[in-house]
Amino acid sequence: MKLMNTLIVIALSSFIALSVHAQDKRDYHKSVYESGCETCHDQGTKAFPSDDACLQCHSMSELAEQTKREGHDAKQNPHDSMHYGQDAACMECHGEHTKKKAICMDCHNFNYPKFK
Repeated sequence: MKLMNTLIVIALSSFIALSVHAQDKRDYHKSVYESGCETCHDQGTKAFPSDDACLQCHSMSELAEQTKREGHDAKQNPHDSMHYGQDAACMECHGEHTKKKAICMDCHNFNYPKFK
């Protein structure tokens, strides 16, 4: 009986933790939420989405163009960086349910005012 109670507590705790985690959603992906978690979590809900999942809806070349900078800041494009080109993994910088910081910020102090 004690084992059964322990298993129930663990199961409920996991369910509550997942529910709270899933509630932290970004408005800009609202249209995808109704399709279910697997729409983005192509590697399972306990893993980050793959880059392929992100690139189903987002174009890296369009993102690079949108985040292009001019003049002195021209090499500070997070989607076309001098270190990674356009090959940095999406989840290195972006997170849907948790706030993250751009991988560039590990060494640099660039200001990305639109970073989410």
